[in-house]
Amino acid sequence: MTLAPELLEDVKRAATPRRIGRVRQFVGLTIEVEGIQGAIGDAVRVWREGGFVDAEVVAIHGSSLACLPYGEPRGVRYDAPVEALGRSFTVPVGTELLGRVLDGLGNPIDGGPSIDGVERATIDGTPPRPLERRLIDRQLGLGVRAVDTLVPCGRGQRLGIFAGSGVGKSSLLSMIVRGTEADVSVLALVGERGREVREFVEHDLGPEGLARSVVVVATSDEPALVRIRAAFAATRIAEWFRDQGRDVVLMMDSLTRFAMAQREVGLAAGEPPATRGYPPSVFSLLPRLLERAGVADRGSITGLYTVLVEGDDMNEPVADASRAVLDGHIVLSRRLATAGHFPSIEVLESISRLEPAIVPQERRRLARELRRMLSAYRDARDLVEVGAYAKGSNPVVDRALELMEPMEEYLCQDLLDTSDTEGAWDRLSALLEDGSGPGATRRSEGIEQGATP
Repeated sequence: MTLAPELLEDVKRAATPRRIGRVRQFVGLTIEVEGIQGAIGDAVRVWREGGFVDAEVVAIHGSSLACLPYGEPRGVRYDAPVEALGRSFTVPVGTELLGRVLDGLGNPIDGGPSIDGVERATIDGTPPRPLERRLIDRQLGLGVRAVDTLVPCGRGQRLGIFAGSGVGKSSLLSMIVRGTEADVSVLALVGERGREVREFVEHDLGPEGLARSVVVVATSDEPALVRIRAAFAATRIAEWFRDQGRDVVLMMDSLTRFAMAQREVGLAAGEPPATRGYPPSVFSLLPRLLERAGVADRGSITGLYTVLVEGDDMNEPVADASRAVLDGHIVLSRRLATAGHFPSIEVLESISRLEPAIVPQERRRLARELRRMLSAYRDARDLVEVGAYAKGSNPVVDRALELMEPMEEYLCQDLLDTSDTEGAWDRLSALLEDGSGPGATRRSEGIEQGATP
């Protein structure tokens, strides 16, 4: 007699001996368990009043295991039974996830149909081997003019979006997910405010953006381990689509809150604090996460990671460590944001390391010319504003002043607008070759009279 596969699994599960240990200590975030064996990353089930809470082994101290819970540990008592589940954390993968919103553990939270029958995979994916990665030689349009022309992104590249709080990181991501040329978008909202999740999904993302996206959410009130798992779960889902030959854009908001969650876990497991309280495991975990994006033998994952810089300090530890691993960075400016310039991209501080490989020489010349004029204007702005600049002193500054309004119009883009890559380059070419724009005559007259433009 042949048993059905699902019945066979039930029989195997019933025949497997259960390994039960006991809670011996609970300090801070850590549940210390004795009486069972387990490896780092193994799942355990801690029984408590009215049910149980799942946890994960994060450290081993002699014969005891240090475990961090995935949920609320209220009700856990001394000597409570703990069962070793004999497996590591898994996450659902597959096309059935498109249009769905999941929590940090891979469970749907959007009220949609069950995903019980969906394929599952462990979150521990393997980055493509260095010599097996295809070269990045094609640009991926992101739907934002300032990015596509001045900080171009290749298929499989990893870009960081660096900014302080409230400068427009999430809004920029919503523009990209609607305008990108990628086949699939995977978003990880790590440590977000609960109020903003539905707002982001329904307003910023919209039905069109959600239809070809998978959203993984772990809000700021959830345990640190869940926030970490959300980042790895989103990456594993993106890897599944990449292995099917798809071009995927993986967006994570934010890498800093992921690092903060690992700081909580590391300190709870007994690691010594290092730079600004971050334990060493934070700086080893960041490259393990970031290196999993990229180009494989088929398909690609383009990674966009927001970095919340503390106090607008672009050299704080997480920002500095992330910038060293990423293939470029986009800097958002609070000065531009408060002036109503959106997206508030500080073009002169942003760079794509793969620009020479993905953009033809003629287009790179256009981008360099625009950067040159923006730089000249920045250097002369103080003189112009006090009326001390005389027209004719510097031809580059003169041209920059004439084109300043057209350049600002080009760099600004409405939140709901999308821009195709070819159209963005054509518009930049026309802007620089025409040598004129709205307000150019008025600016020239003002400069001649020594007035502030």
